[in-house]
Amino acid sequence: MPKMKTHKGTAKRIKVTGSGKLVRERAFGNHILAKKSKARKRNIKTAAGVNGKIKKNVKRALGV
Repeated sequence: MPKMKTHKGTAKRIKVTGSGKLVRERAFGNHILAKKSKARKRNIKTAAGVNGKIKKNVKRALGV
């Protein structure tokens, strides 16, 4: 059976931590920032984990 290929689009967006967790950036932080509150923009800057049912699919796409 051939090797699984890494899904490069997923690999550019999601990183695997040392403990094996999946970390992603949040959306909505690039433009039209004037109307967003400081607290909202501050929250957008923090990294988010990949959880729930999608985690299995993402791990398969990354070959983890």
